[in-house]
Amino acid sequence: MTYNPSNIFAKIIAGEIPSHKVFEDDTALVMMDIFPQSRGHTLIIPKTASRNLLDADPATLSALMPLVQRIANAAKAAFSADGVRVAQFNEAPAGQTVFHLHFHVIPVFEGVPLGAHGGGQADNAELAEHAKAIAAHL
Repeated sequence: MTYNPSNIFAKIIAGEIPSHKVFEDDTALVMMDIFPQSRGHTLIIPKTASRNLLDADPATLSALMPLVQRIANAAKAAFSADGVRVAQFNEAPAGQTVFHLHFHVIPVFEGVPLGAHGGGQADNAELAEHAKAIAAHL
């Protein structure tokens, strides 16, 4: 399969669709997942085009992974989470629904089950607050 440059994440990176940004630089955009599995569910999206991990340039991955770690630490601190799940899906049978490489950072709380992947859409005001809380810990 090939990369589709009109996917929703490419449109968000291009500024065509709004998002709740946590952080942005020349390499990546970090935003809140609008269908969160937990409070603070964040997405890290490289600005370079790749469908997923399987076709990503190794240089992109090298630049991205320190940011994934940084966001995981910030999200854990912002929400006093007991742990953090980092997930990344490759192709539809593995659960990938947007075909632009991205990493999920999901704060996990003892005794609180995660919501379904792609479940209900969160409140925009709440997402904006969560973005600010994570950004404050960067």
